[in-house]
Amino acid sequence: MWGFLEDGVLDRVVVVSPHFDDAALSAAYLLLSHPGSTVVTVMAGRPDAYPDPMSEWDAAGGFTAGDDVVAIRRDEDRAAMAVLGATPVWLEFADHQYLAPGVRPDTGNVTEALIEAIRGAGATAVFLPMGLANPDHGLTHEAGLLARLSLSSEGGGPTWFCYQDGGYTHLPGLLAWRVSQLFRRGLWPTPAIVPMVTDVVAKRLAIECYVSQVAQLRQEHLLDERLEANTPEQYWRLDPPPAGWEGLTSADDLSAG
Repeated sequence: MWGFLEDGVLDRVVVVSPHFDDAALSAAYLLLSHPGSTVVTVMAGRPDAYPDPMSEWDAAGGFTAGDDVVAIRRDEDRAAMAVLGATPVWLEFADHQYLAPGVRPDTGNVTEALIEAIRGAGATAVFLPMGLANPDHGLTHEAGLLARLSLSSEGGGPTWFCYQDGGYTHLPGLLAWRVSQLFRRGLWPTPAIVPMVTDVVAKRLAIECYVSQVAQLRQEHLLDERLEANTPEQYWRLDPPPAGWEGLTSADDLSAG
């Protein structure tokens, strides 16, 4: 029975998305299969000021100085969530492209905001990004793990998963590196059998709602090739190690080789 989920785990799903498009890129089938889910987008806030000239990503999306990029992207996100049957929740942290080099939102503040949003949704399952490559993804992953630790310490609470970041999961070694990091934190990430309807047409429709980002996703993340290949969405359950895990040692690994 390894990998199967208990009854009720997916009653109220929360997907934590670093940016406006990540839930649609990485967890669309999950959301389509569980209408009424909540998507919490972390980097959904306005910066104190937009860069002038615009960032390279925003300029490629057709924005010019004076545009309220976040307002437009929230409209796009609202349309995508309607396609996926999900409710958007936007946190007020700014995308790293709007911040000075080395300046990041405080991880503790992000953690507290996530805890509040997860509680507000009454989540029975929370899906975090693996946190690959992009600094906003890494911060969201870290804050999500801290939120898990806090909520789990209260007893009960949701079941926790990670999803593979759609635009980055095929970068060499990164997913394996993240899995190894989770092991070092005392977690046992295991692929879960999550019931999903793989509606490629609906997933594409949702992604195409992000009009200001589709061209960049096609050019830099091979969006069309990924959709045409119907690359799978994979979800990893986060649990403590099972009994007997201590028997898996580096010495055993070497002798097996």
